[in-house]
Amino acid sequence: MRGVSALRCAAAAVAVSVGLGICAPGARAESPGEVLAVMPAVLRGLDAEIIDYSTRGVGGTTQPASGVLYLPDGTAPEGGWPIVAYDHGTTGLGSGCGGQSEPAGAPWPESQVGQDEFIRHVVSRGFAVVAPDYLGLGRFDTGPHPYLDIDTEATATLDLLRAARSVHPELSAVWLASGMSQGGHAALATAHRQASYAPELDFRGTIAVDPASDVEKVAPLLGPGNPDRVSGGTLGFSASILAGLRAARPEAQVDSYLSPLGRQVLDEIGTLCQDAIDDRVADLYLGDLLSRSLGEEPLRSVMTDYMAVPTSGYDAPILLLVNATDRTVPSPLHAALAAQFAAGGVAFETVVGTGSHTQLSPAMWVAIDQFLARAR
Repeated sequence: MRGVSALRCAAAAVAVSVGLGICAPGARAESPGEVLAVMPAVLRGLDAEIIDYSTRGVGGTTQPASGVLYLPDGTAPEGGWPIVAYDHGTTGLGSGCGGQSEPAGAPWPESQVGQDEFIRHVVSRGFAVVAPDYLGLGRFDTGPHPYLDIDTEATATLDLLRAARSVHPELSAVWLASGMSQGGHAALATAHRQASYAPELDFRGTIAVDPASDVEKVAPLLGPGNPDRVSGGTLGFSASILAGLRAARPEAQVDSYLSPLGRQVLDEIGTLCQDAIDDRVADLYLGDLLSRSLGEEPLRSVMTDYMAVPTSGYDAPILLLVNATDRTVPSPLHAALAAQFAAGGVAFETVVGTGSHTQLSPAMWVAIDQFLARAR
């Protein structure tokens, strides 16, 4: 279906159950939050709607994106269904990898179980859920996903929220942000951005589970002189950050930090999901990809602006759920984020578990339900 417009591509999708395919972006430049198409679906055992919409993308341009809306059963309460925006974890860089509008496209099916449980739980509590694929990871091939870019994570979420409310007037203006891993990073970025980007909505708070954070503080320590420090899955994440930064922020001059092999690898992984990215770099070290330190300018400052989680300036409470035994986002990074929130005067509460990355303990589920109840 490549080469057709967004609307024609959506119209050509006859049955969601057999896959919707990937659309090339059309020539029209709709306003952010405008609906391009709505398609009924059954996803995660729930009735859903896949929504194609326009979002403020890389460099402030308007680009197409996709996501999903879940509605609770029954009649909406007075004032409408409150909404939880759910942002997903790391899935890669290529179209079709996001796992929301097409769950089968996401890598690591076992990692989707906790996400699916969270979405079903929130819907069962009487909240609608909107879940963006993020820019570049859904039904539109708009180039490599700008991985961990706080700007497009936030706008993809907020523009889907607006699109869903334009289709369903029974949706309330009351809403919360939530997410796991990369999605926790995205939820915090969205929470910080919403007051200026979507002031017409009534924002009540954020649930962030093991959010990615402070990675930009570690990156400057890395360069070709310490090749054995980053490999395996961590190298896959690092390569994805560099690929996303290169695609979204040319002023970072990412290519000037890369070896010839590094440039080749980043060229190759821009269309891949994260499992395939990890396979591509499995026999490499970060030092193999670099020609100079990531701590040198301009990359260091641009990377911080691109991906640093804001640590002050929030106008609603945050529920921070972290696992002390997290090996994907190590617990010292969680502790650093909490300390920065405290120093920044952020209203937050923390529940600490001892599970694996994004695993929710019974105490965390209790805290989630209490947070949702207070936010209505």
